[in-house]
Amino acid sequence: MYAMWRLQVALCTLSVLSLSSGGESKARSCSEVRQAYNAKGFSLVNVPHQEISGEHLRVCPQGYTCCTSEMEDKLNQQSKLEFENLVEESSHNMRTTFVSRHKKFDEFFLELLDNSEKSLNSMFTRTYGKLYMQNSEVFQDLFTELKRYYTGGNVNLEEMLNDFWSRLLERMFQLLNSQYHFTDDYLECVSKYTDQLKPFGDVPRKLKAQVTRAFIAARTFVQGLMVGREVANRVAKVNIVPACVRALTKMLYCPYCRGMPGLKPCHNYCHNVMRGCLANQADLDAEWNLFIDAMLLVADRLEGPFNIEAVIEPIDIKISEAIMTMQDNSMQVSAKVFQGCGQPKPSGIGRSARGISDVFSTRFRPYTPEERPTTAAGTSLDRLRVVWRTMQHSVTDIKEKLKESKRFWSNLPDDICAKGKLTESDEEQCWNSHTKGRYFPEVVKEGLTNQVNNPEVDVDITRPDTLIRQQIMALRVMTNKLKNAYNGNDIYFQDSSKFSSLSGSQTEEAIIAH
Repeated sequence: MYAMWRLQVALCTLSVLSLSSGGESKARSCSEVRQAYNAKGFSLVNVPHQEISGEHLRVCPQGYTCCTSEMEDKLNQQSKLEFENLVEESSHNMRTTFVSRHKKFDEFFLELLDNSEKSLNSMFTRTYGKLYMQNSEVFQDLFTELKRYYTGGNVNLEEMLNDFWSRLLERMFQLLNSQYHFTDDYLECVSKYTDQLKPFGDVPRKLKAQVTRAFIAARTFVQGLMVGREVANRVAKVNIVPACVRALTKMLYCPYCRGMPGLKPCHNYCHNVMRGCLANQADLDAEWNLFIDAMLLVADRLEGPFNIEAVIEPIDIKISEAIMTMQDNSMQVSAKVFQGCGQPKPSGIGRSARGISDVFSTRFRPYTPEERPTTAAGTSLDRLRVVWRTMQHSVTDIKEKLKESKRFWSNLPDDICAKGKLTESDEEQCWNSHTKGRYFPEVVKEGLTNQVNNPEVDVDITRPDTLIRQQIMALRVMTNKLKNAYNGNDIYFQDSSKFSSLSGSQTEEAIIAH
């Protein structure tokens, strides 16, 4: 009987304690939550001072809570905004690399080209004087077309260089045979003998091989930097689906509603949320890595035997050598042209053989270091070398940055969920989606198809993100261009970033046409 009484007393005591505990739970303060919520810039109007019943919550656990429906909606929007900022910040350095390196390489290359033109103009003015100045547009047009090609113009390098040598032959043929009058038709006939007679020796063939390979590599490389920049900028602006926003809110702000605003999410929990929200970005990784590898190949080409310095620096010397060869062979060339095109009519003006020979006997040759002039020509040549050395450092720097950007998109969840930054390093003292404690589910692999079993984000694996698919196609086109450039083959330039504005089927059609 006594034992029964003891049991009843014990049960009553437990019942009272339970009621007391429940009362304390209901009355728990929301002061920390109010403080944290206000620190985010939100008004404290209608924010509870003590926990309330949470049946109204749609995302967070529906026990006692410090959140109203209005608070949950605002935290929903805050989660979306913070996620966008996290992706922007995490990709900032990589995106900045493409922007700044594209600008630098572009500036260096155009300055190199500009200095080369100034060097040629200065040397030829000093060497050939008035004769050069009267025919300088032939050389100016050469550099204008090279610049136009580099900046994306529809220029066929081989045809353009052939045209340059044909025009130079016409001008020189007239100068060396000034006692005759030549009609336009006759000069057109003369230009047809350029390949057959080889009046400039082997210089045109060698220069063509060097110029085409070097300029194709340079132009495609700078295009690659531009496409990398555009793709990275577009992909960094994530398309956040409602299921992702719910998962982000649950991870980042449901601790607020449970009265634990300082509690960070568990590391593996964060990984599952981010891999679900960034599933499509991870699918970009394979094509991105191929693109980076192709960029590195072309960068090697820029540093190799067909580099820009080997072409641009001695271009004036090579053209002058060609002019000397033409002058040496002028009699044989003229005889063969007269035989093929007919005997021209005398101009009625006696040839100033002495003047012409005086001009062309001033042979131009490369300077030794001791002989290098201190005139504008020497100054521009020095400047050209300084620019090239700076550009070489730039290419080396770009290569290092490109290597660092490999696997960027699949590693993005790891970067965002870095321990201590967004997540809690103590796996027992972290938010696991419903309370403080260890997170048990396994981390899913990256990529869209692997999200079928994601415990945190409901991802529709049958609907790939259209924008991401367009960027994958843009990278594929650019990678193909880069591989061709590495092998010295030119593909007519069409801005690959244009594909990103097309639909999937339009993109495929554009690439087939391309």
